[in-house]
Amino acid sequence: MTSRVANCPNCGAPLVYRWSSSVQTVCEYCHSIVVRTDVDVKKVGQVADLPENASPIQLATEGRYGDRGFVVAGRILYQYEQGTWNEWRIVLDGGADGWLSDAQNALAISFLTKNLKIPTLAQAALGHRFVWNDTPFTVVSRTLAHYAGVEGELPFEYWDKTDVTFVDLRSAGADFATIDYSDETPALYIGTAVDFDTLRLRNLRTFEGW
Repeated sequence: MTSRVANCPNCGAPLVYRWSSSVQTVCEYCHSIVVRTDVDVKKVGQVADLPENASPIQLATEGRYGDRGFVVAGRILYQYEQGTWNEWRIVLDGGADGWLSDAQNALAISFLTKNLKIPTLAQAALGHRFVWNDTPFTVVSRTLAHYAGVEGELPFEYWDKTDVTFVDLRSAGADFATIDYSDETPALYIGTAVDFDTLRLRNLRTFEGW
């Protein structure tokens, strides 16, 4: 972890990028979306108030995945026909980035996977099978989601999206994969479905009914 301190170009409040891999953050004071470059920071947008959600996970929540600890560093929020879901950016011990998908109490942790052949959206039809890292995956859902906002630190710029298509795949076991078609070049994330209790989460948000 290598912190970098700057000032918000909109309101002047202090900004702290806690992780060296972070590219974008949201000012806690004026909600400006701020992107850092090699020499400076710049405001690229503004975040509206995010809708309430029923997840107890929040920024700075800590947990464990296998034998490594992690901390929640950022969030992308999506809306779809069944409500909303969160993609939490997690930073693991040693600095590796991962994603904790949190949709209606269904949790999965995945990691960006490169150098594998990714199907086009047309090829990724329901029921189609693909093999990555010797594991067969089957397409189980295709979701059209609306980008609803961000908070915290992200390892890439993500602030001007509208509708995004995701394809989720499962193996015969607990393996999980998702393909993000929000950019011209799709991104493949592979990981596993996880149970809430196995993550041993701390610093959770408390609210009525939880």
